[in-house]
Amino acid sequence: MTGSSVKDWNNLHYALAVAKAGTLSGAALELEVSHSTVLRRIDALEKALQTRLFIRHPRGYVPTEAGHMLMGAAENMQDQLDLLVGKIQGVEETLQGSLVITTVNTLIPLLMPMIRGFQRDNPQVCIELVADRRHLRLEHGEAHIGIRPGAKPTEPDYVVQPGISLNSALYASAEYLRECGPFNGLDALAGHRFIGPTEAYDFIPSLHWITRQVPDEQIVLCCNEFSGFEDAARCGVGIAALNQWCAEARPGLQRLIEPPPEWCTNLWLVTHRDMHRTRKVQLFLRWIKQELARLSPEIGKLV
Repeated sequence: MTGSSVKDWNNLHYALAVAKAGTLSGAALELEVSHSTVLRRIDALEKALQTRLFIRHPRGYVPTEAGHMLMGAAENMQDQLDLLVGKIQGVEETLQGSLVITTVNTLIPLLMPMIRGFQRDNPQVCIELVADRRHLRLEHGEAHIGIRPGAKPTEPDYVVQPGISLNSALYASAEYLRECGPFNGLDALAGHRFIGPTEAYDFIPSLHWITRQVPDEQIVLCCNEFSGFEDAARCGVGIAALNQWCAEARPGLQRLIEPPPEWCTNLWLVTHRDMHRTRKVQLFLRWIKQELARLSPEIGKLV
């Protein structure tokens, strides 16, 4: 091969289609492109190789000796590519290897029994659970499935499915209530201390209420982790807005109000469209939906 190298290997695909069809129009129909596109690709390939690949005549295109050589190599490349694609698809369809799930730290106690149940039925799959407030980029392969609370993700290449809507309320310890007295409602905040987030969480209604309605001087501790709200409340620091299942899973906290309907936080199951149909992802999604549907209505309801 002399002169310029073949810069666009896709041109070989067009040349192979012409060799098989025998005409530009036949190749165009097979490739679902225009006649002129096929002609331009063939001309570009011949120019790059500095040799004639086809003999043009009224009945169509016939490969030259050089064309036959190149078509043979191109067919071999196509066969190898088809074999590789088959192997790759086979890997995605097998129930083995890793399945990476990302969620926030607070949801791990809720999800862990469900993950254990899935792993018990599918022991050959290694679950990698990544707890991170940051939304991992599914399009970059950082995770296969995201289980995220809050606002519905809007990335265009994401497949977003509803999980459940989690109930939230205000909680405090018995020690705190003995010190500060009973809490008499959302319009009676005087004399009480509160635990708030270090940054705005407009997508979490209960935390949004804390930052908007509680005077700054009554917020005595700010935390950047949801688990920190619960720990601080159990220690008597102040009143915290918590998910009901989280606050009531262990002793030590008392619910101060009934969960306001407007404080519900939606939980979303998120995948990338390129991975959404793979067998492992579909199997886990079906499993997690089934398990979420079995949760007590006191924890939350299906979205």
